[in-house]
Amino acid sequence: MAAYGALVSLMHIIDTLHKHPSPPISIHPKQTDSLTEKVTFLENFLEIYNPHLDYSKEADPLESSIADAAYAAEDIIEAHVVDQIKTDGGKTSPDSLYEALEKVIGDMDLIKREAMEIKQTLGIQHQLHTKSTPSSSLKSSAIAKESSTKSTPSDSLKSSPIAKKSSMVGAEEALLEMKDKLTSDRRDLQIIPIVGMGGSGKTTLAINIYQDRLIKEHFHVSAWVAISQEYNIQEMLVRILRQLDKDIGQTSSVEGLGEILYKHIFGRKYLIILDDMWSIKAWDGIRRFLPDNKNGSRIVVTTRLSNLGSDLSHSKNLEMSLLNEVDSWELLSKTVFGEKSCPPEMVEIGKRIGKSCKGLPLSIVVIGGLLSKSNHTSEFWESMEENLNSIVNSEDDERCVKILHMSYKQLPVYLKPCLLWMGIFGEDKVIRRSTLVELWVAEGILKPISGKSLEEIAKVYLKDLADRNLVLIDKIGISGEIKYCKIHDLLRDMCLREVEKERFYHFVRGDPPRTKSQLRVIKNQRRVIFPMLLTSVVLGSLSCARSIICDYDNYGEVRLPHNLRLLRTLKAYDKDTNTMNGAYFFDNVFELVNLRYLAIRVHHESKFSTSIDLLWNLRTLIIRCSRVLIAPNELWKLHQLRHLEFTQYRLSLPEPPSDDNDIVIMENLHTLKGVKNLVVNETVVKRIPNVKKLHLWYNVTQMKGKNYLSNLECFSRLENFHCYLNNGRDMHWQSIRFPHSLKKLSVLVTYSASNSLNLEDIMSDISSLPLLEKLVLKHGVFKTGKWETIEGQFPSLKFLLLHYCNGLEDWIVSDKSHFPVLQKLRLDFCDQLKEIPSEVGEIATLKSIELDYCSVSAVESAKKIVEEQEDLYGDQLDLHVQVRVWNRQEELKSLATANFQVKFA
Repeated sequence: MAAYGALVSLMHIIDTLHKHPSPPISIHPKQTDSLTEKVTFLENFLEIYNPHLDYSKEADPLESSIADAAYAAEDIIEAHVVDQIKTDGGKTSPDSLYEALEKVIGDMDLIKREAMEIKQTLGIQHQLHTKSTPSSSLKSSAIAKESSTKSTPSDSLKSSPIAKKSSMVGAEEALLEMKDKLTSDRRDLQIIPIVGMGGSGKTTLAINIYQDRLIKEHFHVSAWVAISQEYNIQEMLVRILRQLDKDIGQTSSVEGLGEILYKHIFGRKYLIILDDMWSIKAWDGIRRFLPDNKNGSRIVVTTRLSNLGSDLSHSKNLEMSLLNEVDSWELLSKTVFGEKSCPPEMVEIGKRIGKSCKGLPLSIVVIGGLLSKSNHTSEFWESMEENLNSIVNSEDDERCVKILHMSYKQLPVYLKPCLLWMGIFGEDKVIRRSTLVELWVAEGILKPISGKSLEEIAKVYLKDLADRNLVLIDKIGISGEIKYCKIHDLLRDMCLREVEKERFYHFVRGDPPRTKSQLRVIKNQRRVIFPMLLTSVVLGSLSCARSIICDYDNYGEVRLPHNLRLLRTLKAYDKDTNTMNGAYFFDNVFELVNLRYLAIRVHHESKFSTSIDLLWNLRTLIIRCSRVLIAPNELWKLHQLRHLEFTQYRLSLPEPPSDDNDIVIMENLHTLKGVKNLVVNETVVKRIPNVKKLHLWYNVTQMKGKNYLSNLECFSRLENFHCYLNNGRDMHWQSIRFPHSLKKLSVLVTYSASNSLNLEDIMSDISSLPLLEKLVLKHGVFKTGKWETIEGQFPSLKFLLLHYCNGLEDWIVSDKSHFPVLQKLRLDFCDQLKEIPSEVGEIATLKSIELDYCSVSAVESAKKIVEEQEDLYGDQLDLHVQVRVWNRQEELKSLATANFQVKFA
């Protein structure tokens, strides 16, 4: 929510003021204490305050008031910061700052009083709820109502929007897997979680299982109960007992109902389905009444929370995946036409509609329900396609969005701003985790936790969102962490509607604003997202903006206006897609003293300014440029900088001056990428002691014999080192020592200089690195023609890539030297390699081997490894080999099998 994010952001500002080096910036201690006290109270209040408002366009008035007060305090403080820095503290009045803050503090005090009244009311209600007994009139009434109307499984299912459609299109394998789990020979009680995002078909799968005749015959008794977010253990027990035709008499207590259930199913083989579980507490409340009869009883739980599924069962969750295009159309067609065929003239437009639903079964069913009631004409279906997003989110009392919004409302308050921020990325956008984390940090929406960096907190939050199936994991890195993620379009649309309601940020749709009325809409927005090219006119209307984010590929020229004095985030370049929003001149950038995040493509005429050290709070700087930019010495004074990245190695960074009286240790710098010819000496190591990711480029000839990496080993926290060597003739890498903290190492040499890097010189040092997980060597030479790996080497290596490593003929693996955790092996252009050692196939963790344009004998040895493993594991083999060969090598085509893929150039 915007209010919580605003409060956290305000505290970030207050906490970082003391970090500005000069002139000193501060607010009155009394006001600091007062603001801190009120902000802390309101943060804690919002963590328990969750107004049960329907999904509408109206924001909660109290939350809006809290956000407005926090924003007002931010404006006053940050404007003061700008004035202090720009005038060197000479023209600002402490009295005016004090008076302005006093007014905001007064407003916050009024809000706090209102919140205290609400909190007191909530506390009374909570006490009544926790102290209430089943004999209370409210509970007795609910039970009496339950008793008067006998509940059946079909009654429970009717509440599900998918229950009306029991087709398992695209989930046939999941259905078979569930049947196997339910009817397996295991005698102990099994809890089987079905996990997936809202609308992904969890309930539909459970319904099909529950209604299956053979499944019903397999169990003595079965029952279905929907849990929901606001569960009631008493009501759950009553529903189960009624479905089991068990008379509860006058019993009304949880313990009494539970005892009846326990006795009734004791000794029987039972199946109970708990649909839509949101909390482990709900499970704890009912679990004790479900005995383990050691007779094959089963409990099926559907949930959106992957971590909850893992808590319930030690076995792997059954994950519901999104549908592909073929299955999407099949489900849509069945929903619209039943067993009848779609008219031929409607098929293509129908497939496009199915594709537009992005694989989410619930959205397909909703759209199908609409189409089934409509005239089956191309014109009408085309209009449906054009307005699909609005139809999905508005028709049939907005079922899709309500389900997704339910997930949002259920989130802890600290996760809500993070999820809403996901909406800034375009549809189907694959989002790099590091980019998302850096933006969350820059926005100030992450509440600090003692002993944790903001980046660490962000990673935990992202995993939490993924566990809740609100974020889709697109790619896992070699270390097992999320590397890329996505957000489903329906969730993204829900986010955009929610942020519009809460005024969290403004997403500009359609063409760029041009008229005065259009510009007025964005004039007072604090965060503005543009999917189009920015112009000076548009930028000039954003004087209140804290964040400007644009996603448009264009090569126009852009100059920032002078009125963006409060800007914190400017993202106009995407390093993954190489998308850039024009070429920006550096002229006014260094006036933006509040900048925390800057990612742009700079104009070729731009130069660094010596006033760059005014950007005292800059944390991320990402630059794409067409020529080398020479940084001034003042860059070494950016003490808050955490990530400095230049594309294509276009940054020339001078050695830090050793005679500077005002030496700044950049202890926060974790990423330094794209630097050309940096001499890593003692001075550099002392200035950036905590760097974790270091990507450097060297023209060895220009280094003129300098030992440019002599102190690399002194980077005791370095985890990722990437080095590109150009024009090398005499590199002397045998004198280089790598830090033992390394997890990823890439050494690339230009092809012309490949014979100058003797890989044997560095292999012994690399192989002993205890934490190394990924190794990439491109070019270089094995001068002896042999590479022998011995016991104890590469203890943590998971990924190995050798590319065009000349001279390698014999790879010799000694006993017990089996790369104990290797997962992926890739060899490119190793055309002299005779064979892959057979011992490689015995690595238990190995999942993949890729060979690109290697020798025929190496390919044949890989085939032999697969055959040997197939003999051992049969269909259970989890090793796949993919080879790319030249078209002329047609004889290798016959080697192709299910586990051995052959591709031709």
